[in-house]
Amino acid sequence: MAEPFVWNERAEGPSLFYLQAWMEQSPGLTAGFTSRIGGVSAGWNDSLNCALHVGDRLEDVLENRKRVAEQVGFSFEDWTCAEQVHGNKVQLVTAAEKGRGRSSREDAVAEADALTTREKGVLLTAFFADCVPIWLFDPVTGAVGLAHAGWKGTAFSVAAEAVRSMQDTFGAKPETIRAAIGPSIRSCCYEVDGRVIGELKKHSLGSEAEASAWTPKADGKFMLDLQIVNRQILRKAGILPIHIEITSLCTSCDTKRFYSHRKEQGKTGRMAAWIGWSDKE
Repeated sequence: MAEPFVWNERAEGPSLFYLQAWMEQSPGLTAGFTSRIGGVSAGWNDSLNCALHVGDRLEDVLENRKRVAEQVGFSFEDWTCAEQVHGNKVQLVTAAEKGRGRSSREDAVAEADALTTREKGVLLTAFFADCVPIWLFDPVTGAVGLAHAGWKGTAFSVAAEAVRSMQDTFGAKPETIRAAIGPSIRSCCYEVDGRVIGELKKHSLGSEAEASAWTPKADGKFMLDLQIVNRQILRKAGILPIHIEITSLCTSCDTKRFYSHRKEQGKTGRMAAWIGWSDKE
């Protein structure tokens, strides 16, 4: 399968990854993932940090967010984000919630790790530096969603909860929903202990899926690939395998383009995932 996230490197401004096929098939839709290149942040946040909780200057983060929003065809007022607490709460974003969290963490959607909307002019965003970003899009109803899945969110089935929310809220059918699993730390770089694997095994992924998702080590630990686990969770939620796109990119392997919390020992910024419908004709 071809890499779904198309790299668009720029000499000036943010260098971004786009879900190009989705955007080409659905005019007005924008979806993708930022890199760490093309912003104004300094130090370990160099340079396109999009998160407010990593010790960066507020004015630098806001400038970075404005640059990203403008480049993908939205205004900064459209930028909408959640608090992200490694749970499985899904929040519907209506016109009334538009813009929450864009300038302040205190104003973000509280305690949510997934957002959904069908409103035009709303840019859903979430932040990552090794956790798994998951995009959802139903071309029939026009509903879109964005989920943040670290190992805890994965264990809490945040991706499946987002799918169910799209069913309940918009009448979307799992068999028509498209999903994309984006850049995150992969099994080449992600060592975990048996406690984490025990939590993930509660999903009953099946022996074949589990064999590809984690590899035991001689010291009792495991090398884990959360992208594969989330793919299986999406399949169990009813998403057709042919509608699930999965990246080959590992954030820990490529710290020239990505922030990696594990690789950089916590001293790092955050990328932003985004999805939204333009309100421009």
